[in-house]
Amino acid sequence: MSGHSKWAKIKRDKGANDAKRGAVFTKLGNQIAIAARGGIDPTMNSALALAIERAKAANMPGTNIQRAIDRVADKNAAVMEEIAYEAYGPGGVGIIIETATDNRNRTLPEVKTALVKNGGRIADAGSVAFQFTRKGVITVDGTGEDLLLEVLDAGAEDAVEEDGEIIVYTDLKDLASVRSALVDRGVKVKDAELRYIANTPVEIADPEVAQKLFKVLDALDDLDDVVNVHTNADITADIE
Repeated sequence: MSGHSKWAKIKRDKGANDAKRGAVFTKLGNQIAIAARGGIDPTMNSALALAIERAKAANMPGTNIQRAIDRVADKNAAVMEEIAYEAYGPGGVGIIIETATDNRNRTLPEVKTALVKNGGRIADAGSVAFQFTRKGVITVDGTGEDLLLEVLDAGAEDAVEEDGEIIVYTDLKDLASVRSALVDRGVKVKDAELRYIANTPVEIADPEVAQKLFKVLDALDDLDDVVNVHTNADITADIE
């Protein structure tokens, strides 16, 4: 299975840097608040458990995590909603922008502005999403045939080695169970989340187009209401 790209790795590294400045905590808090609507006990709510784990991996303080969970019971807190926008970027690649917002009248104009200023454009609903499949994606530290077999034996649909890691793909509903199985087997899990995976990746071999694409993806990812950005670009260009 394809779909993992340079952008996914760069975004993860970028998130680690953002965490040092505290900029990513707002995004993580919004994800926790939305997940907590399915139940505030992480042992009974796998989506919340994964959201909390990602927050802890970003060194988000426990008080911030609890505050995000408590927003579910706070009748005065603004209601958060998940909205996914579709767009096209440089090179004709498809982009899906996941947001968590308490004001869609603020979020959509911000998304449109980030796109237009950086060479992208908003797309009609459904015109891009069909090019993707929603999957669970787990990043495992390590490589080798034995580890690949261990991953597949834990219930993964597919797994590939990339840049010293193994990228594990699962069915949408199996993300939490496969992740738990891997942890129980002593496998080092670096990240686990739901992603939109490209059905047919669009190769970007031109460094100039790749740089333009990174620019629009970065602009979107920098918006406070945006929690995840996905693209069907397969960036093969040699860029810094």
